[in-house]
Amino acid sequence: MTYNFDEIIDRSGTYSAKWDDDVQKELFGKSGLLPYWVADMEFKAAPEILDALSKRVEHGIFGYTARPSEYYQLVIDWTKKRFGWDIKREWMLFTPGIVPGTNYVIQALTEEGEGVIINEPVYYPFSKSIKENGREVVNSPLYLKDNRYYIDFEDFKAKAKDPNNKLFVLCSPHNPVSRVWSENELRKVGEICLENNVYILADEIHNDLVLGNNKHTMFALIDKRFEEISITATSTTKTFNLAGFYASNIIIPNKAIRDKVEKVLLKNSIGSQGPLSVEAVIAAYRYGEPWLEELLKYLQENVVFTRKYLKERLPDIDFTDTEGTYLMWIDFRAYEKDGNILEKVLVERGGVALDGGTWFGDGGDGFMRLNIATPRKFLEEGLDRIAKAIEEEYITN
Repeated sequence: MTYNFDEIIDRSGTYSAKWDDDVQKELFGKSGLLPYWVADMEFKAAPEILDALSKRVEHGIFGYTARPSEYYQLVIDWTKKRFGWDIKREWMLFTPGIVPGTNYVIQALTEEGEGVIINEPVYYPFSKSIKENGREVVNSPLYLKDNRYYIDFEDFKAKAKDPNNKLFVLCSPHNPVSRVWSENELRKVGEICLENNVYILADEIHNDLVLGNNKHTMFALIDKRFEEISITATSTTKTFNLAGFYASNIIIPNKAIRDKVEKVLLKNSIGSQGPLSVEAVIAAYRYGEPWLEELLKYLQENVVFTRKYLKERLPDIDFTDTEGTYLMWIDFRAYEKDGNILEKVLVERGGVALDGGTWFGDGGDGFMRLNIATPRKFLEEGLDRIAKAIEEEYITN
């Protein structure tokens, strides 16, 4: 079956956060911007998912809903087939999204004042979750070499050795720098955390979205010892553009850790899902793989298109390798090193909304995150606006 990823769909009237004028005005100081920021796609979900949801809506009753056995089995089968990890039903907990899940894990495994390690520049809700829970953000920054980011293992080891630091949040694949960590890199991380009694929360929400010849390795699969210190978060939401259904799998093999996290979930009455959420997850895992394979090809073509288009217009622009996710991390530092000024230029001159590099913490100045999960015509319009804004501000003036 061929899927139409070129179809441009009007999202007005659907309460889309990324398109909402009030949201844009609050975040960017201006409304009416073309949005390339929030990490959801401008593509319709797979028709098989839409059919399943349509049938469920036609039924007309939307009462309290349980997860059936097939729900669990489909998560198990998907994880085994795609990544080779044979998980167990009893290992699984569920949260309404990975960001809430991150908060619950922080609450379960750390105390106020203790440190949580992250690798900036990284997905900004991590630091917010740490701070909002009264914990200390401990940054072990990534370093950039030849347009590729790496973990500074000496620094990471030093941070892990501090007995006040109890948890590491691993972003894999990494958002926003698009790294797909190698098994060797992940093994080094695991050994350091084992040696220093640091838990690992592996946010693997983008694990299905790996491009080219890259391969995602699930952290907990590498070593049975890593299973015993890890919490793995996965979801259909990024993979199948189902973000609004708020459904995440929290996989915890170690019963003692799982009991701690589950206690926090019960304390907050977390665990149930809405009927359409359950239906969407089941349909996605059962029928969605062909759609996903076509999506990955389209995204890879969008990566190539973006690099070529911007390089022709802005020769001094640079890119990190886009190995995973549908988020490109673009280096504008040859034109503007101040991230706040750069964001203002793109908003005021270009009329486009991207995620500012400064949002992601240390090392983000002069970078922007671009969401390329969009029809190519709409992507081209955004790239044209970006190029014109930079040309007007820094080249023709």
